[in-house]
Amino acid sequence: MKRSFDIIVSLSLLITLAPVMAILAAAILLIDGRPVFYVSERMKTQSQPFALFKFRTMREPKVGESNSGVSGGDKTGRITALGRFLRRTRLDEIPQLLNVLLGDMGLVGPRPPLRQYTEQFPDLHRRILRCRPGITGLATLHFHRREEQLIASARTPQETENIYVTRCIPRKARLDLIYARHASVWFDMIILLQTFLKILDRPHASRRSVLR
Repeated sequence: MKRSFDIIVSLSLLITLAPVMAILAAAILLIDGRPVFYVSERMKTQSQPFALFKFRTMREPKVGESNSGVSGGDKTGRITALGRFLRRTRLDEIPQLLNVLLGDMGLVGPRPPLRQYTEQFPDLHRRILRCRPGITGLATLHFHRREEQLIASARTPQETENIYVTRCIPRKARLDLIYARHASVWFDMIILLQTFLKILDRPHASRRSVLR
């Protein structure tokens, strides 16, 4: 039932959002150039990788710049102006609806990790990835903004890695494991609705933080 729900909703959204995707692809091509899409290896299970699709939000790394691991403060300078908008509104993640149709992901679940973290924490990710990875999830809903704040303070790849491994992975894992115990179509619908409302509120939240 959960898989059927994912297919129906993702296909409906892809059809509905096709004009938006075309406009965004054209904007990226005209403003930032090729490539339009960013393709990253992520893990579907402990041993099974897949290609995750996103709209590109960063310029290509220069010689000597790190391109591995998560994107922390050390990579902020590579984010384009259009990319900041896409990330803030999460429009960069629309192409992941294709991943849902392909069966690599669900609409809701733990965010798919990079291979280096499944290898670094095999027992933890074996438990987490019993659920199909998702575009959004309990950890994304309740910890994503805090994660962004934490790693934004990093100024080197090593600092980003340390913050992510020691302060982000354990807290996200606790939420992902809570989701795993209660996963259902109804729970997914609640998380999807809350995610949508949070995205709508994000620009207002940013303005409120500036005014403070």
